[in-house]
Amino acid sequence: MRGQVLINEERCKACGLCITACPQDVLRLSKTINSRGYHPVEAYQPEKCTGCTLCGVICPDLVLTIQREIPERK
Repeated sequence: MRGQVLINEERCKACGLCITACPQDVLRLSKTINSRGYHPVEAYQPEKCTGCTLCGVICPDLVLTIQREIPERK
């Protein structure tokens, strides 16, 4: 199963909880600054995402949405 992390960068306050929770090391803080003055999280290794949703579950501001790509059965 593959996953895709969608990030609402403007809502992110750079707490880093999602980075710590991600077992695949997909996320990191961006070098850019959002309108609130924070360095939002970014998916710098998106191909490693398994869609486990741990990052989205732990995020206190509901910044992350995870989409899962389920392979077709043969």
